[in-house]
Amino acid sequence: MASLDTIQFKNKIIPSLIINEAGTALSHYPELEEVSIEFKFKPSLKRSFMKAQPKFSSIFRSKKKRTYVILMSKVFKIDGMELPIQDIPKNVLIGWLGHELGHIMDYHTRSSLNLMLFGIQYWISPNYIKEAERMADTYAITHSMQDYILATKKFILTHSSLSEKYKARIRRLYLSPDEILLLVKEQEMK
Repeated sequence: MASLDTIQFKNKIIPSLIINEAGTALSHYPELEEVSIEFKFKPSLKRSFMKAQPKFSSIFRSKKKRTYVILMSKVFKIDGMELPIQDIPKNVLIGWLGHELGHIMDYHTRSSLNLMLFGIQYWISPNYIKEAERMADTYAITHSMQDYILATKKFILTHSSLSEKYKARIRRLYLSPDEILLLVKEQEMK
């Protein structure tokens, strides 16, 4: 059951604080219309602002019955900097959510065994993390979210309060703005 500060419709549970942004991001993923997704605030997430994952209780269900959660922090905390979610520009937040929905698209194509192997590889291999993060970006871009993804990348990479260590991690693991534009160009040529 959704709490008073969340809105539940169909098979989605979304905090009212981000209902518009989540709705915009979800509108780019019609394939996820029947998929159960809960957007949930957590007090703290290590090394990230958001993360998508299957709910453990649903991993062994069929793909159609699997459920997912996008965990978010109400305050983006990195290297001593704190930025409340309501202070993040809307297009940046939509891009972040679109990236996480890209992860769900990826997870939803996998069998239960493959999903478990994915989790293990993600946990132990930096190269696999890079592959997974770039795949999520690619899903977002192929779902016409390139402007939002670019806004998110630019926000992170040009934000003066974010540490160079964090920015270097983003540059290393995710598609760069140039790679995003190249992917968009390739799509337009198809």
